[in-house]
Amino acid sequence: MTRILLIDDDRELCGLLREYLEPEGFSCTVAHNGADGLRQATGESWDIIILDVMLPGKTGFQILSALRGQENAVPILMLTARGDDVDRVIGLEMGADDYLPKPFNPRELVARMRAILRRTATSCGSAPAGGTSPRSACILSVGDLCMDTVHRKVSLGGVNISLTGAEFRLLQLLLETPGVPVAREQLTRQALGRGARPFDRSLEWMRLFPLP
Repeated sequence: MTRILLIDDDRELCGLLREYLEPEGFSCTVAHNGADGLRQATGESWDIIILDVMLPGKTGFQILSALRGQENAVPILMLTARGDDVDRVIGLEMGADDYLPKPFNPRELVARMRAILRRTATSCGSAPAGGTSPRSACILSVGDLCMDTVHRKVSLGGVNISLTGAEFRLLQLLLETPGVPVAREQLTRQALGRGARPFDRSLEWMRLFPLP
């Protein structure tokens, strides 16, 4: 079964999600506060983490930052009662894989989790049996540019480059299809997790290789 860590202080929601997810093939472990959630996230191996933003103790953003700072590349889907685009973009730029505002349909949650797990497995060159597999080392390279998708590291000519979560996802898409034109809509969805909007210049404002 796919191992999920659900970090959310809404006990009723957690109970309902467990009842829904387990028949779908997910083994769900629950933490109800930030401290317990971070301890379990770092202490065990998970296929995916569902992480609420508003938590007692540590916020979801703090947990996300701690995990990515430890080079923990476990897939993370953020939940929040706030539908503000700013919160969504912040979560994605910090390294979240997807973002789902509350209230939500459990079927959509399952669909998004499976899409994340497929994308994670496919980016490392092998489709998982049953939908998931442990994340193995995966290196993408073009010329002197090298990306380690598991440890979320990028280097150019041996020099490490610091990228935001959105910049990392955008570069990963380009490295997976070198020399192949990619539609703006696909780039926007990969980098920002949403469709392109009229007069949206978010992609143009990105710098894949920030100056030191």
